[in-house]
Amino acid sequence: MKTLRNGAIALSLSALLLPGCYVLPTGPDGAPWYVYPPGVPPGAREANVPSGPLPVILTARLYPENDIATQTGMLTGTVTNMMNGKGRFVLNYRGETLVGEATRVSNDDRRGVASAYSRNGAFMSCEYQMSGPRQGAGMCTFSDGAKYQVHLGG
Repeated sequence: MKTLRNGAIALSLSALLLPGCYVLPTGPDGAPWYVYPPGVPPGAREANVPSGPLPVILTARLYPENDIATQTGMLTGTVTNMMNGKGRFVLNYRGETLVGEATRVSNDDRRGVASAYSRNGAFMSCEYQMSGPRQGAGMCTFSDGAKYQVHLGG
């Protein structure tokens, strides 16, 4: 029991006498030895993070406007607003993935056009108007004649 008490006292005294010290591992040559997180190689530097607004992903909901569109029903897709007048558009239509871009019309911060295309040749064209960076509406026409009203954002 006396040995346990003496050990506890020795540890307590060493903790009190060395409050501002820390242990730094060293290599065989005495130089500091740094431990890197897994997957980070020695000498790695922090990546440059782009400044400015970050892209915003918006939901695109398309509602049928004619009989051809009614056969397929409501559609959903995404628009990634790059916050620079450009965006990326992705939509599934009748089993095909249409991919394209959206661009604001010059001299008009709110109006824009979007186009998308699939590998099998289906395409769509849209005209839209943004009420803010995260919300807008417009019309889309598909290569098979289907017409939809599109709502962007929340």
